[in-house]
Amino acid sequence: MDFPSLRVFLSVAEHRSVTRAAAALGRVASNVTTRIQQLEEDLGVLLFNRDGKQMTLTREGRLFLSYAKRMAALADEARHSLSASGRPATLRVGTMESTAASRLPHILPRFATVAPHISLRLTMGATRDLARAVLAEELDCALIALPIGKHAAAWLADVDFCQLELAPLWSEEVLIILPPDHPPVRNATEITVGTLAALEAGCTYRRMADDWLGRPPPFMTIEMSSYHAVAASVLAGGAVGVVPASILSQLQVSRDMIQTVVAGSAQTSFLTRKNARSSELDTFRTALLSADGASS
Repeated sequence: MDFPSLRVFLSVAEHRSVTRAAAALGRVASNVTTRIQQLEEDLGVLLFNRDGKQMTLTREGRLFLSYAKRMAALADEARHSLSASGRPATLRVGTMESTAASRLPHILPRFATVAPHISLRLTMGATRDLARAVLAEELDCALIALPIGKHAAAWLADVDFCQLELAPLWSEEVLIILPPDHPPVRNATEITVGTLAALEAGCTYRRMADDWLGRPPPFMTIEMSSYHAVAASVLAGGAVGVVPASILSQLQVSRDMIQTVVAGSAQTSFLTRKNARSSELDTFRTALLSADGASS
């Protein structure tokens, strides 16, 4: 087993095709096929099911995938550590849209100053998707939100938190926003609008709104692409929306244009795999923990 063969395996697993993997790697297809066959012979198992030109992982292939990602990541870390070229190390960071908009603009410039050798590759997504990506080692770390008072493993029952580690950063209120002409609201039973505007499924704030509203029929959810779109739907009068408090001031919506009611509080945390250690992760974690508002 060698590192070039691992790279070939990972590319075929990602593209599910020898032809597409070969194009991505800049190799000829026959070379990719030979590498996969040699790797399978070396391991003594079939890693892929061959269905015409479609390549799908076998059970053994799925098991080996996790190890291959870790070995490739370690090889990259070793290469960066030994390189004399001064190329920046890359840290793959997942973040929610709200955090990217309200928190990171204040943190990243300071981080770039103290750690110019580390390049951040940002990926935005919902909490559930980001947690799964860290678990699958597609991301090195992520900034995710969970309701205060809820255990992570219970809230995201389909994510194996036994393999993950959370470091609390900051907390804030999660707000239901209502049209300006909506009657005053003290609890969910007084909501008169039958539609919730929210981000994609897997978003913690959306699920908190669902829980607070109780979701009685015929309540429905319209999925929006941004918090600005959520606010626009609310201002149009046809929906209530859900936003974290840190985002409300970013939306350029004055308090006399909408009403708000608190649906609960959420805590943003720094998520990594257990025992994941590198100087890049430690430096980024320190920058987050020392940022204004951390753990508040």
